[in-house]
Amino acid sequence: MLHPVAHARTHPDKPAYIMAATGETVTYGELDRRANQGAHLLRALGVGRGDGIAIMLDNHPRYLEIMWAAERIGAYVTCISSKLMVDEAEYIVRDGACRVFIASTAVSCCAEQLGPRIADLARFTVGGTIDGFDGYEAARDAQPDTPVADPAHGQVMLYSSGTTGKPKGVRFPLPEEPFGEHVSPLVGLGRALYGWTSDMVYLSPAPMYHAAPLRWSMAVNQIGGTVVIMEKFDAERALVSCPLLSGPSTMTVWTKEGTTNASEEAQAGGDHRQAA
Repeated sequence: MLHPVAHARTHPDKPAYIMAATGETVTYGELDRRANQGAHLLRALGVGRGDGIAIMLDNHPRYLEIMWAAERIGAYVTCISSKLMVDEAEYIVRDGACRVFIASTAVSCCAEQLGPRIADLARFTVGGTIDGFDGYEAARDAQPDTPVADPAHGQVMLYSSGTTGKPKGVRFPLPEEPFGEHVSPLVGLGRALYGWTSDMVYLSPAPMYHAAPLRWSMAVNQIGGTVVIMEKFDAERALVSCPLLSGPSTMTVWTKEGTTNASEEAQAGGDHRQAA
């Protein structure tokens, strides 16, 4: 089984990811327990297989945790850019038929205005408080850390940038394999092209709401490696982080005039470049 669940059993104390600026480390054991709790919380909120949730976060320590929580109950996760305005975010939440919205305090200005517009959704915040939102960590911690009874693979649902109209969502079919047996194609690609192993350490400096950083980072977790997540890209900090890496791999999302070609990313998984 290539899945964080398996790595939590065999190497519970191994770092699943490290936040580059703060050094906050989440081990595979911690990731598994918190993802289980998050999965129970989402189930308690009525999120079932094929339902959607939306997250609007900066590169926050809870990002991958929430992704893996939703992944194990068969939910679609829509990752919304932290740079969007209220109308843009509301459109995506509604178009994606999301039942839960989770925001970080980094987007509190947008989230506070969005909250009344999506009052029918369960709304949570991470890393602090936002008016009209419940605290995700407290709600999560009230749940059991045992696996859900009927886990199923979920899927990421990402949106284009909307430069030619409204953003378009890319909704892939949910994997049909038994839980734990679906392996991202990026795992095979990483192994074949870059010699990925479970000993790898991977630097991801790009925003996690983009297709490429998110999917490649989750692929690293599938293989059992460690992701180093930069909260925000800074060239000097990236160089400082390099000693953490073994044969460094980095993620670059190329943009045109400051606007990511999110449509191509959503279709192809983004543009990946290996560090020299």
